[in-house]
Amino acid sequence: MDADGLRAALADARSRIERACVRAGRDPAGVEILPITKTVSVERLRTALSLGLTTFGESRVQEADAKAAALPGATWQMVGHLQSNKTSRALELFESIQSVDSVELAERLARLAIDARRAPFPVYLQVNVDADPAKAGFAPRELTSSMAQLVALAGLEVHGLMTVGRLVATPEKARPTFRALRELSEQVRAADARVGAGLSMGMSDDFEIAVEEGATVVRLGRVLFGERPPA
Repeated sequence: MDADGLRAALADARSRIERACVRAGRDPAGVEILPITKTVSVERLRTALSLGLTTFGESRVQEADAKAAALPGATWQMVGHLQSNKTSRALELFESIQSVDSVELAERLARLAIDARRAPFPVYLQVNVDADPAKAGFAPRELTSSMAQLVALAGLEVHGLMTVGRLVATPEKARPTFRALRELSEQVRAADARVGAGLSMGMSDDFEIAVEEGATVVRLGRVLFGERPPA
C-alpha cells in the first residue's frame, strides 16, 4: 500500500467513525484510532508516520522492540498479552499497556514502574466480557471485586477498560459485548472516580458498532494496512 492508498483508507475509517458518532449523538473528537501494526513492515509504517499517524499498537514486545529502533518518531501502546518476563522491557518500550489482565500483572507493573521512575504508568484493564476461554482478561465480577485494590496501586493510572470482541457473523452481533463493557465501566466509575472513562474496543470488523456503544479507542489494522500476509 502506497501513501495514497493509506491516506484513502485512513480517510474512509475516519468518515465511518464520524457517521457512527452522528448515529450515537457523539463528538467524533472523542474517538481515537490506534493503528495496529502486527506484521506491518517498517517501510509501511514510515508512510503512516508521514501521514501523521505517530502512535501505534503492537501485540508483542519483540516486534515492537525491532520497530521502535527503526522508527524513532513513533510511540507505542501494547495491546497483546504481556508475559511477566517481558514486563520490564515493555515499560521501556510502551507509553501505555492496554492489556493488563490480572491483579498479579498489575502489581508487578506498578512495582517496576516505580523503580523505573515511570509512575504513574497508564494502563487499561482487559475484561473478558464474554467469558471466552480462548481470551485473557478479568471476568466482570472479578474486576469489580478487585478494582479498589487496582486503583490503589501507586505505580499505575487506570485510564479505562479494554476488551477483545467475539468473532461473529455480522458486526451487529458484537454489540452486546461492547454495551456490556460500557455498562461495566459506568458501574466501576460510579464506585471509584479514580477509574478512567476510556473504552478501548472495536477492531476492523466491528469498530462502527463499538463507536455507537461508546468506544474512545478503536484498534484498526486490516482496514488501514490491508490483509496480513499468511503465517
